[in-house]
Amino acid sequence: MKKYILSSCIAVALFGGAANVNAQTRSLFNFKDLSGWHIDVPAMDKDAAVKSPFIVRNGVVVSLANPQGHIITDDSYENYRLEVQYRFPAKPGNCGVLVFVSTPRVLYDMFPKSIEVQLQNKDAGDFWCIGEDITVPDMEKRRGPKSEWGAVDGKKRRIINLTDGSEKPLGQWNTMIVECVGNAVKVWVNGDLVNYGTGATASKGQIALQAEGSEVEFRKVDLTPITTLSAKGHD
Repeated sequence: MKKYILSSCIAVALFGGAANVNAQTRSLFNFKDLSGWHIDVPAMDKDAAVKSPFIVRNGVVVSLANPQGHIITDDSYENYRLEVQYRFPAKPGNCGVLVFVSTPRVLYDMFPKSIEVQLQNKDAGDFWCIGEDITVPDMEKRRGPKSEWGAVDGKKRRIINLTDGSEKPLGQWNTMIVECVGNAVKVWVNGDLVNYGTGATASKGQIALQAEGSEVEFRKVDLTPITTLSAKGHD
């Protein structure tokens, strides 16, 4: 069931016909090790015996849930389409893809400054503002009273997605596409447009995946650069 009726004319107006991508798609993981990424897990600072919650297992990258933290790309990116295929193999839970990542540990001494695209079961596609902000249509319906908006602790940082029922049953693979063009972020889950926002307070940064209490497997994390803003994009 739709949470809100999305007007196609508003979507076109906000994204200006979307974006054109080039053919230089590449995987951000080699699925043999974690080259190209670094791990930021606060518990590992305090005890050298604490093991990383991020591993490669049977050809997929796995977030083992705990200790909580992030795996972050070494490089920064702007103007791209990110395709992530993920699943919760055992039980539904929480995780996220973070874009526009910059300053580490700005929230709760763990979460980096970023905009999170939620993977949490039943909430895939929600935005969470973490030191950065973004604007969507129907903001007060989807975020709460304007006086309470914010990107810091104690403020309303969650912007709920546009649709219900886009995720596949537990154990099956989901495909999320996150398109970042300038200060706009657009998200699809299994082909459904589930969120879009403009006027983000960042347009470039690293990309991160979370360990946040639930085991999650990733079998694809592909990035395709976007080269122009004028041609028709993903729809």
